[in-house]
Amino acid sequence: MKKNFALFNVIAAAVIMFSSCKDKSALVINGTILHPGSQKKVVLMAVDSSQVAVVDSANLNEQNKFVFKHSAPYASLFMLRIGNSIYDVIGKNGDEIDFTADLSDKQGNYDVKGSPETEKIKEFDKIRNAFIIQRTKLAEEYDSVAQSYGKSTDSLVNIYRPKYQKNMTDLAQASIKFANDNASSIAGFYAIAMLEDPTQYEQQVIAYVNKIRGSFPDNAAVQGYIRQVDKLIPVSIGHKAPDFTITGIDGKPIKLSDYKGKYVMLDFWASWCVPCRQENPNVVKQYAKFHPMGLNILGISLDQDKAKWRQAINADRLVWNHASDLKNFEGATERLYHVEGIPSNFIINPDGIIVAKNVRGTDLEDFLNKTFNKSQQNVKIK
Repeated sequence: MKKNFALFNVIAAAVIMFSSCKDKSALVINGTILHPGSQKKVVLMAVDSSQVAVVDSANLNEQNKFVFKHSAPYASLFMLRIGNSIYDVIGKNGDEIDFTADLSDKQGNYDVKGSPETEKIKEFDKIRNAFIIQRTKLAEEYDSVAQSYGKSTDSLVNIYRPKYQKNMTDLAQASIKFANDNASSIAGFYAIAMLEDPTQYEQQVIAYVNKIRGSFPDNAAVQGYIRQVDKLIPVSIGHKAPDFTITGIDGKPIKLSDYKGKYVMLDFWASWCVPCRQENPNVVKQYAKFHPMGLNILGISLDQDKAKWRQAINADRLVWNHASDLKNFEGATERLYHVEGIPSNFIINPDGIIVAKNVRGTDLEDFLNKTFNKSQQNVKIK
């Protein structure tokens, strides 16, 4: 469950070349729609690194043409929506783009002139769309099988969930690769800004930001994204975990320093968070296995209702220590650790260094196996 951090379900765009003979005070998009059918309206949407907003609309004339003039001080991603079709362009003041799309083309192809990087954006669109098509087929296949059974079953979910997760992981890795391969292009920025769960790829995102630092100095979206990522660096893997004091469920203060010399996992969750509650059985299982080897957990709830918080602890059998500011995402500890979505966790080693973040499911078990098996081997050697 997410706070706004990154783009969701948005496709990237292209940078437009400067032309001194054109209007420098606005971005101009001259469009032609072939075979529009009943569609008569074109909507212009502006995209930044966190949201999409409608900024203008135009009706097709008798020749099925339209024009947009919009202020864009720096190269920005725009989306043209005609009915159910969406097309991407990037432009800035002084650019004049000639856009042509055929609504009878089921592949969603379109032509853009005056935008040299359109081919880059089409390349990323092709990559991303392939994964989306695959994901849609998985969903349809799952629905078909579930319908044949008359219901969904845990075993069926266990078959399809890894396939769906692999699709998500492969798309994220492809997006990161595209961004790094096109670091000098604004299209690369939008590719990485669109990661559906950037917290899972924090190290790669930080590396990309370090690569483009100093680039696009006048682009507010890019610079805002860099500032946002910079806030995460002090609580990223390899850094000293900042100390804090938080109120335990029994009303007594708990400090991170209380766990000095021990492995501790800070587990941010809430009773109302469905993914958190789904992950809790796995956390319970790992705690039972690894607590005797030295794993500790401090559950930090984003609940605001103490009764519901306590009820969820009992229902899920969470037997470790619990604390909360009871302030949702605005708690001091949540702000200190820049928690933007839950479930979220930080694993801190006995030296107080963050050694893992946001590891769940089998990834959590794999990490703990490697960590504590290595620790046991070191103890035997000593």
